[in-house]
Amino acid sequence: MPTRFLDRYYTPGVAFKRAPLRKAAVLFVATVCLCLCGLLYLQLEQSRRHDLNQAQIASSNLTRAMAQQAEDTFMKADLVLTSLVDWIQVDGFGPALRPRLQKTFARRVLSLEQLHGILLFDQKGQWIVTSFESLPRGPGVADRDYFKFHQQNVTSAAHIGAAIRSRENGEWIIPVSKRINDKNGQFQGVLLAGIKMSYFDQFFKSFSIDDNGSMFMALTDGTLLARRPFVESQIGTSLARNEIFQTLLPQASSGNAMLTSVVDGIVRLFGYRQLEAYPLVVSSASSRDSILAGWYDTAFRSGLIVALVMLGVALFGWVFLRQVRVGERVEADLRKAQEALELIATHDSLTGLANRRLFERALDIEFGRGARQSSALSLIMLDIDYFKRYNDTYGHVVGDHCLAQVARAIKGCCHRKADLAVRYGGEEFAVLLPDTDIHGAMTLAEQIRRSVMDKNISHTGSPTGYVTVSLGCYSFVPTGRDSMEVFIQRADAALYQAKHAGRNRSAVLSMEGHVEALMRSDR
Repeated sequence: MPTRFLDRYYTPGVAFKRAPLRKAAVLFVATVCLCLCGLLYLQLEQSRRHDLNQAQIASSNLTRAMAQQAEDTFMKADLVLTSLVDWIQVDGFGPALRPRLQKTFARRVLSLEQLHGILLFDQKGQWIVTSFESLPRGPGVADRDYFKFHQQNVTSAAHIGAAIRSRENGEWIIPVSKRINDKNGQFQGVLLAGIKMSYFDQFFKSFSIDDNGSMFMALTDGTLLARRPFVESQIGTSLARNEIFQTLLPQASSGNAMLTSVVDGIVRLFGYRQLEAYPLVVSSASSRDSILAGWYDTAFRSGLIVALVMLGVALFGWVFLRQVRVGERVEADLRKAQEALELIATHDSLTGLANRRLFERALDIEFGRGARQSSALSLIMLDIDYFKRYNDTYGHVVGDHCLAQVARAIKGCCHRKADLAVRYGGEEFAVLLPDTDIHGAMTLAEQIRRSVMDKNISHTGSPTGYVTVSLGCYSFVPTGRDSMEVFIQRADAALYQAKHAGRNRSAVLSMEGHVEALMRSDR
């Protein structure tokens, strides 16, 4: 195998210089530990996201169920009030009708377990008829917000007010009320159905949530109506500054978010939903700690296992480093083997010419040398004419023999030590010529072309009847900012012009990129 090119383009101990083995071992141990930590982080992060995603799904399902239950509860009360208001507005609520109204109210309350009672007030807020057997005593309800609302608004829609204590028995209720008008549309009173807060409390308790979880129902203005856990002092307080009401609800009527509760400061995953039919918002929340309790346990156990593995790797690295000195004894032998591998790696086994790897290294070196010395650098690209036909006619074994013969012809024309003959790929070859201008390149190209012809390699698929080659030449003076790809492309362009002009000839590409000459010397 020729080695004259390696003397110029290969420096043992430089191209394959490596870090000291001890540093490499330390780097390896550190890399393994970092990889283990990275894998642990990815696994735990994926697990955490999965747990949070499952919690979001559960939260969405729970708030959907809460919204449906709340809507059904208020809709039934609304329907009862609507039918009664229609009746009262037609027949009135004179003294003769009041006993009948009382019995009807009582029956309706018994038919709906969520109802605390039904109460009718006149235009001054005084009790007229209730579902209870006796009328409460007192100043009336003219001071209640729901009563004032109906005095000031002519809407016939049901109004849901803030939670209040019943003046009948002190029980917490959520008032659902409707305005009563006379035949002229003038305000005549209010009909109210009280929804037991205990009804929602029992409904909330039917769901399993963690000790720090919470559920609530509020008006759309943020007024808290019901909550689990029930804290009496919080009923009626405003949640308006809660991020659900300030930010999330204006963007979407339902969703999930990890928030810090404004009520107790606990971080929870909140699911929220605004009812379509009524100005109500329901929300359920599970504390972040309860959602991730299993994940925390997994993270601890996984972290412990990874820590033990890392300790084992570190111990192994320590033992390994102690054995490095023994390994250093074979360093010289390894270096020699490395150099031998380099010889194999830089030459084509079939033709004995340099391969593309050595060619690219040589280009890099010669570009730098040419730029420093302002000397011309030339490149000849050539390939065998109609070689596919040759392989199809004679077979690949004979084709390989043909490639070897052409390679010998090329090597026979490269007399200088600096000239580098390369098998560029397939049937294509290259010759790198340092310190050579375009005239010298063209002269050598013609020598190679004639040398191949002189081999008289039979080729029935060629118009000439024997193997010929086409060659493209390009030369320039490197500047230090040149592109190897462009250098090769321009020589290749000259080769293409030679083939396009009829093959079995040499072409020269000028530095401006124009084909300046085509040469052929037919026998």
